[in-house]
Amino acid sequence: MSVARQPAIFVPHGGGPCFWIEFPPPFGPHAWDSLRDYLAGLVKSLPERPKAFLVVTAHWEADKPTVSVNPKPGMLYDYHGFPEHTYKLSYPAPGAPEVAAEVKRLIEKAGLPIATDGERGFDHGVFVPFLIVDPKAEIPVVMLSLRKDLDPDFHIRLGRALAPLRDQGVAIVGSGMSFHDLRHFRDGDTTASAAFDAWLDETAKSPPAERDARLAHWDKAPSARACHPREEHLLPLMVVAGAAGDSKGKRDFNDKIGGKMISAFRFG
Repeated sequence: MSVARQPAIFVPHGGGPCFWIEFPPPFGPHAWDSLRDYLAGLVKSLPERPKAFLVVTAHWEADKPTVSVNPKPGMLYDYHGFPEHTYKLSYPAPGAPEVAAEVKRLIEKAGLPIATDGERGFDHGVFVPFLIVDPKAEIPVVMLSLRKDLDPDFHIRLGRALAPLRDQGVAIVGSGMSFHDLRHFRDGDTTASAAFDAWLDETAKSPPAERDARLAHWDKAPSARACHPREEHLLPLMVVAGAAGDSKGKRDFNDKIGGKMISAFRFG
């Protein structure tokens, strides 16, 4: 039986447990509704129901890229200062050790370092968006960390190694944010985020070689460091772009949230 090629997608996962709380201005009670709607439609937008999701999360950094082999991940509430009910959220999706083993094999085949972790639970870069993506928690989820040096070229190469998963029924998702400067998220100034978002849109649509070259030097883009003082929330995009191969990219979601332009990008 043939399997449809799955896309590689970079999704914004919002701010903390944003879908279950009311933010003060400039966000307001419905600021995240458009992102919620986008995430809620993600599975239906895929060519077929995926065998599993491989999620590259901005909230996991390790000495080596590390893949979760836990068959039944628990919860990791890695946010602070939010209402008590947000620490009772539960996402009981199964892991997929066989998919994790294939992730490890592909990365080793590419000559890149890889480690495994059998204990880690779902961090909020995973459970916050995926409670919306797959609320019944039926599709297995495998997590992959960033390498803590945050080298963009390395993460593009990491993504290239993972590309064959897309033909095995695995959808590759990078979970981060296209804008992530928490110091200025509420200042209402759209200028920097709009400039950088336009650059990301142009980059996603570029031919693969140009796309990779631009992403490898992302910090030269307009307002790059104003949007990402530290780039951990952008690095999942590098993995996704690497996994894209020759697939064309497009901006899949875009909205102004809290005065900042926030986008998702899809390849394939």
